[in-house]
Amino acid sequence: MGKEKPVVVVAGELNVDIIVSGTDVIPEWNREKIVDGFDIVLGSSSAITASALSSLGLDVRFVSVVGADDFGRFCLSELQRLGVNTDHVAVLPEVQTGVTLSFTTPSDRGLITYPGSIPLLTPDYIPDALIQAADHLHFGSYYLQNGMRPHWKELFGKAHGFGVSTSFDTGWDVRGQWDAAGIRALLAVTDLFIPSEEEALHMFEQDSVEAVFGQLAAAPGLIAVKQGSKGASLRSPDGSCVSASPYPVTPVDTTGAGDCFNAGMIRGYLQGLTGRELLEFANACGALSTQGLGGTGHLPTEAAVAALQGRPLQ
Repeated sequence: MGKEKPVVVVAGELNVDIIVSGTDVIPEWNREKIVDGFDIVLGSSSAITASALSSLGLDVRFVSVVGADDFGRFCLSELQRLGVNTDHVAVLPEVQTGVTLSFTTPSDRGLITYPGSIPLLTPDYIPDALIQAADHLHFGSYYLQNGMRPHWKELFGKAHGFGVSTSFDTGWDVRGQWDAAGIRALLAVTDLFIPSEEEALHMFEQDSVEAVFGQLAAAPGLIAVKQGSKGASLRSPDGSCVSASPYPVTPVDTTGAGDCFNAGMIRGYLQGLTGRELLEFANACGALSTQGLGGTGHLPTEAAVAALQGRPLQ
């Protein structure tokens, strides 16, 4: 690619995750509970993917908006600590940085989000020169990024014109509208589409991943569906489909596992991995993420992925 490291631009939301953890963390009206843990960590699908990409050895440049408050400063300092370039993160006065409350058990989690700065990113914050310098462009949280949702197709088309590959993850649609037409239009200029199984089934009103793949037969890029304890499935542009089992780990916290899977897909794709080998690399990244608290508590590295897969580091 003509660079020491591939350059990935991530354009996305920023927020903190406030994690309440234990075996019984669901609040009850007029009752008080004692929980096992409480942490404030870097949140957002886009930011966790960016941090994991940096941990995997890529040159990552983040574009976003935060408030001029303590949480905004925390997000910036965490990204910088994790090796992500924040030169293109705008700090806006009189705006509150977004916050997600995560009620986390060893097996699952529930989220409550105050949007704040999350939907405020617009194309004005994303200069062409930044995209031109990249090898790959990624974003997460399609349904939360209100300021960008009408513009992703144009931005991805522009990236393709510059020879830059593209990817995105949708996240959950809190409004329950799913915008399948908008997603299909965006897939025309997407190289890697990386939803979860539950998201994909809701989005395209199907009852199986195979049916989703069939409905998206015309999509020109790769489609990787995250399936949790079932692993993941991949549809290639030629119509072939493969699946890969998950790695057997005991999770500490599943927060960010899907976002680290995204990073593994992007890293593997840029390395030229295909098919089951690509899926297995991404699955390993997701599994490693579950070994720490929060989305960035245990980020994958090339060495850790190789060790989990039982192969020598290349």
